Amino acid sequence: MPAAPVSSFENNQLLKALSDADRDLVVPHLEAATVRRGEILFEAGSEVQVITFPCDRAVVSLLITMQDGRRAETATIGREGAVGGIVSNGRIPSSTQAVVQIGGPVLRIESARLQDAKRRSATLRNLLSRYGDCLLAQVLQSVACNALHPIEQRCLRWLLTLQDRLGTDELPVTHETLAAMLGVQRTYLTRVLSTLQVQGLIRVGRGRIHVLGRAEMEAGSCECHAVVRQHYEAVLGLPVPVAVPLADAGR
Repeated sequence: MPAAPVSSFENNQLLKALSDADRDLVVPHLEAATVRRGEILFEAGSEVQVITFPCDRAVVSLLITMQDGRRAETATIGREGAVGGIVSNGRIPSSTQAVVQIGGPVLRIESARLQDAKRRSATLRNLLSRYGDCLLAQVLQSVACNALHPIEQRCLRWLLTLQDRLGTDELPVTHETLAAMLGVQRTYLTRVLSTLQVQGLIRVGRGRIHVLGRAEMEAGSCECHAVVRQHYEAVLGLPVPVAVPLADAGR
């Protein structure tokens, strides 16, 4: 894989937040790559050897798969963060499967290289630990949301989360994918999307969902989306980024 240009740091909020000294520790070991929808970055139970930083509009989902084959998403990660053992002290087995939902550019670093940089820099350890707290907050809020809120609100939360990372009103997501992320049957989700469309919040297309009213969607969603955003901004001191629209969002 090609070495990552320094300018590519601007496309990932977490890397962009690095100090100059910490950037010097990380830059020489980063490699640029492109991931595509459906690509598996690592499996549950496998040793995570590479940390991936999504850039631009790349989005990765962390999934839990049950014995009967059903899956549900536990976290969505885009250009605001990273995928892999960020806060661990070495390569450890993953508890989830990481699957690319929206393809795009990423930056990668071997886990051992990042651990070495963390050992040499307290500020880098602190930044990644705070990001780990934000990721945990997203997971915990998702658990509470799934237990307490109706599917319509959960669906709106997921669409708002994806829009945060894409920065466009056109979300390249299929019924099948969204149903899997929410842990419901596709036929049930189709009825939910139909209801939201009748309410004028979205327009459903072939492999696309169009956001018609962001403010109205936020009002109709539960508080979970806003809570996670506010925690991210409070802990990291960074806004959850919105990407510049690109023509090839769904590749």
